[in-house]
Amino acid sequence: MDSAAALEPIAAPGVALTAAPEFHIAALRYFDAEGFAAALKPVIGGPLPQPLRAVCYPVAAVPSGLLLAWRSPTECWLLTSDATAFASILNYGARVAAAGCLVDQTGGFTVWRLAGTRVRAVLERVGSSASMPAPGEARSSRLAELPVTVLRVEEGGVLLLVERVYAEHWLGWMRETMADLA
Repeated sequence: MDSAAALEPIAAPGVALTAAPEFHIAALRYFDAEGFAAALKPVIGGPLPQPLRAVCYPVAAVPSGLLLAWRSPTECWLLTSDATAFASILNYGARVAAAGCLVDQTGGFTVWRLAGTRVRAVLERVGSSASMPAPGEARSSRLAELPVTVLRVEEGGVLLLVERVYAEHWLGWMRETMADLA
């Protein structure tokens, strides 16, 4: 999947899909969100996201910041492009394991950036009208017949988290969808 051809942008008028390989991804899993957030506050800088929300935290130790996105009542995503900070957060998470756990998912998921004026049109074609999150929202839905988390935290676009095992299928759907839009 990580061949140069697979990472080439896919574009149509008004929209482009690009790989975002700079992100490191962790699943934060817990039973007590408040207790886990309190244990992690020194490294994440704020509370865990509320249901269906995505938040960006500027953290002094992480120049690129942290993105946290709700996934379920007992899980959220953590994304950062800072490899050193990511390793430090995972290490810190191991020390507060009684409150929950952090699982490195960087090798299991890919992040894609879909940007432009026709983002909604693409998401509706490969999913449904409910696939487009509001600003600051995280939605999990089926896109291209796959479970995908869509985060709307960037102006003019969304981030999409796709399981790496489905990357070839995902890219095939996206190439065909973009070709139809062109």
